[in-house]
Amino acid sequence: MSDPDFRCGTVALVGRPNVGKSSLLNRILGQKISIVTHKAQTTRHRIHGIHTIPGAQIVFIDTPGFHKAGNALGRYMVQKARGAVEDADVVVLVTDATRWTGEDQAVLDAIRGSGRPVGWVLNKVDRVQPRSRLLTALAEGRERADFAFVVPLSARQGDNITALEQELVSHLPISPPMVEEDIPTDRSERFLAAECVREQLLLHLHDELPYGMTVDLEQFKRTEKGLELGAVIWVAKDSHKGMVIGRQGEQLKRIGRAARLEIREQWQEPVFLSLWVKVRENWADEPVWLTRLGYD
Repeated sequence: MSDPDFRCGTVALVGRPNVGKSSLLNRILGQKISIVTHKAQTTRHRIHGIHTIPGAQIVFIDTPGFHKAGNALGRYMVQKARGAVEDADVVVLVTDATRWTGEDQAVLDAIRGSGRPVGWVLNKVDRVQPRSRLLTALAEGRERADFAFVVPLSARQGDNITALEQELVSHLPISPPMVEEDIPTDRSERFLAAECVREQLLLHLHDELPYGMTVDLEQFKRTEKGLELGAVIWVAKDSHKGMVIGRQGEQLKRIGRAARLEIREQWQEPVFLSLWVKVRENWADEPVWLTRLGYD
């Protein structure tokens, strides 16, 4: 017999880039479905993470960071972030507890009229020193908006995650679960593997270079030997191609090796990964190419 008091709904995680939204989602789910780097705009797509606990199911929407878009890809990312707010039952503003910025205020201004309960999560509290600064930040934040709830936490250390779950469940509607409880995300294995490659590009290359690149996984095949993957790394300039490949191909080998290990860790099976680098000028500003590459 189904539970008449079961709660289920969607929760949008929003905020400026690089405040730890994806790290928070991965921590709550207990597994990695969103890639994480120290660079802004790591998340480009809207990703659903499904968390089922006794009496409730929370469908999280991890979003690209709100930012000023400079091309078609940027506009796609902002559109996905704003659309998540419209589709959510609860909106969670995630900020860095060490500082409040003008970008944080802009995101708050964009969501405060959503008509949804808006909670505030102060992430990275483990980095706040002295601890009295956290009390000051909490007091100042409560003056900025009438938040439905406020939860200081550390996604990195896992502190106060249960308190956040309890707050979220209390604001969800009574509803049966949306999906089977053993499904962690709506994204395919092909998508997740491509993101693993893009994560390593972000980690291994210069700050400005990864934003002009994307990954198209052309082959995803399971055989008796393991996973056989083939991916094209698209760059926007000829000069970028050489940077990705590196001297005598060493940079591309390092990226491929790291991506292969990451995918193997996630899927727990042997991985055979082939990478190619191709050039398409201004791909990030061409709607047709964005659709072809999965930005739709």
